Amino acid sequence: MEAVTTLASKTFKAGATIFNLISVEDVMVRENRVTGLVLFWTAVEMASLHVDPLVVRAKYVVDATGHDLEVVKVLLRKNQPLSLFTPSGVIGGKRSMWAEVGERETVAHTKEIYPGFFVSGMAATATYGTFRMGPIFGGMFLSGNKAAELIHERLTEVGEYT
Repeated sequence: MEAVTTLASKTFKAGATIFNLISVEDVMVRENRVTGLVLFWTAVEMASLHVDPLVVRAKYVVDATGHDLEVVKVLLRKNQPLSLFTPSGVIGGKRSMWAEVGERETVAHTKEIYPGFFVSGMAATATYGTFRMGPIFGGMFLSGNKAAELIHERLTEVGEYT
C-alpha cells in the first residue's frame, strides 16, 4: 500500500492528472499520428445516460493497460488499415510466463508503436508477443520510467514543453 500511495502522491505533485473510472472510447488520429483520446465516464455508461464523451488532446499517449491492450485495440479497430511498429505490423499477443526473460523484454519493448503512441508495462509485452513476467513487478516500474524518459527526450528535442 505504501508503494502505491507514494507513487500516486508523487505523480500528482509532479503535475500529472489521473482520471479514475473512465474508458477509452476512441483514439484521436490526425495525419497518421495519435493526438489524443476520447474518454467516457464509467458511471455515465452504467446509468445509460446520453452524455457526450470527453476529448483530451495529448502530444503523446501511453497504453499501460496491461495484457488487455485496451487502447492499442481501439487504435487498430477504428483506424484500419494501420500498421504498428512491430515486426509483424500487428499485435504479437502474450506468451507464457517466464519471469526472468519477461522482466527484460517488458523494458526492451517499451517504445513507440505508432507515431505519438507508446506502450508500457504488460501492454508492451503483449504488443510485441513476448513472455509474461508473472508476480515480479520491477519490470513494469522500469518500463513506465523508460516510457517517461523516451517522451521527455522527444519533448526536449523539439522544445515542446509548455
